[in-house]
Amino acid sequence: MNINSAINQASKILRNKLIKNSQLDCEILMAKTINKDRNFILLNSNNSLSKNDLNYFYFLVKKRSLGTPIAYLTNKKFFWNSEFFVTNDTLIPRPDSELVVENILSLSKYKSKINVLDIGIGSGCILLSILKERKNFYGTGIDISKKCLNISRINAINLKVSSRLKLYKSDVDKFDLGKYDIIVSNPPYIVNYKIKYLERDVAKFEPKQALNGGLDGFSEIRKVVKKSSELIKKNGKFILEIGFDQKNKVINLLKKEGFYINSIQKDLGDNDRCIVSTKI
Repeated sequence: MNINSAINQASKILRNKLIKNSQLDCEILMAKTINKDRNFILLNSNNSLSKNDLNYFYFLVKKRSLGTPIAYLTNKKFFWNSEFFVTNDTLIPRPDSELVVENILSLSKYKSKINVLDIGIGSGCILLSILKERKNFYGTGIDISKKCLNISRINAINLKVSSRLKLYKSDVDKFDLGKYDIIVSNPPYIVNYKIKYLERDVAKFEPKQALNGGLDGFSEIRKVVKKSSELIKKNGKFILEIGFDQKNKVINLLKKEGFYINSIQKDLGDNDRCIVSTKI
């Protein structure tokens, strides 16, 4: 069977399982199967596949048909200007989180030797994207997951920023090292009983630890805001990603801890997604 026939057949399997972008997904999985990029697949669609490649391709398609996200099947996700290594131990980087990177780069345009702390670094996509853009910035990332820290380390090496990065396994409550010019966090903010109602790709496959914001969705946000008020320098910037319906409560938490609200940023879906504040 050639590449084109296999992709068309597999695309029907995914369509029948109501998978969006079934054609694109199959092209990406074929690229993974034969270790080429998607352009090669499109330009060489008449090439024949070996039996082993065909079997592996359908193995990946079956997993996708059951809901496994493409990023976990390929171990790759593009974010900002780089490709990141991801596994099912980390949250998959979202386009909405690029808003955080955009804001930090804009706020720090004329700054140098800035120390940035990322609370709950995950795959490292936010902090490492900043370090790659700003060659004289230094980053510290904390996470309670050792596996996340290992993945961040791999990505830092791939992006050639590891010499300016320190990583610590720590709960935010227990972290007391240093003072920072900028703090960023994308904490878990989903109300725990609502996780099962998220899209299947998210609810079933992404790490619960990175999603679960407790009974009201604020258990981690409260901790992050409180600790950030202690770790941030005076006039330092704090950029926090939030759930679409959490703006007012988070603003109150920030004001209580001595932050001035600079702006509320909306995501691609026009939802409140990120709060920029200053420690006063």
